[in-house]
Amino acid sequence: MTNILRPATPYLPELSTKEIISLQKKTSDELNLPRYFSDKMKIGGTAPELAIIPAGMFEMGSNSDEFGHYREEYPQHYMQIHKPFAIGRYTVTAYDFDKFRKDTEWHLRPELLWAKKNEPVMNIRLSDMKLYTEWLSQQTGETYRLPTESEWEYAARAGTKTAFHFGETASCKEIHFDSTAPYEEAKQKKRWFLPRCFPMPKAIPVGSKPANSWGLHEVHGNVWEYTTTRWANSHLNANRDGSNSDTSSSHWYVTKGGSWFDPAILARSAARKKRLDDEMDTNLGFRIVREL
Repeated sequence: MTNILRPATPYLPELSTKEIISLQKKTSDELNLPRYFSDKMKIGGTAPELAIIPAGMFEMGSNSDEFGHYREEYPQHYMQIHKPFAIGRYTVTAYDFDKFRKDTEWHLRPELLWAKKNEPVMNIRLSDMKLYTEWLSQQTGETYRLPTESEWEYAARAGTKTAFHFGETASCKEIHFDSTAPYEEAKQKKRWFLPRCFPMPKAIPVGSKPANSWGLHEVHGNVWEYTTTRWANSHLNANRDGSNSDTSSSHWYVTKGGSWFDPAILARSAARKKRLDDEMDTNLGFRIVREL
């Protein structure tokens, strides 16, 4: 039998921003899809907008030199995403989820706070998020799901190795975080400072902050985003192909991205936080993946 070698995927941190964007465009051309697209649904209208994410290799996690580093982000390791996929340009919004609510028997608990219009949907469980992706799959004829932790971080970084996709520091211009716990001031060990951000104790509408090179908004801050990866206290024994390992049976899952309620250090690309599988909160949301 002839061995067929898999074409080598590029190591993204070696590419320039222009080359990162070109790689996305090249991949979308090969798939005969726009860089950003939405699938049509049977009930009418379209599913949430997606961005093409090309295959490639990156470094996941962080080392002790990165300010804000936690041991849970160790060890930093190479990860290879062999197949392109599409991911939501934004977290799923209340507007998106209302289409699902109206078409199914899913009911909102009246005692809970609820998002509006283009705010990230909140106060739903991981099981509800999975019901939504199953419904999207039925509506479009495509396969929708939640991202793995590796896929999420790969898409969020968009070829970068820095703490954030835009560099080594952050402000409220780029991230919606707890304004009393900024990044640069903490990095400089300033004990006293005036917050430079207007305090806003809730999530803001999606698309409010600058996108990364692949067109994804609010991968830093606003709301934590669930992944399908079960929690482990480090990246030891993690699969190196972007898939989930089967070494954990925890009821805790990895969430990524930080939130309006948390310090800016938790919005870094490598940052991770464990949340229960049945947890609901006003700073918890999700982003969808569509297989290609």
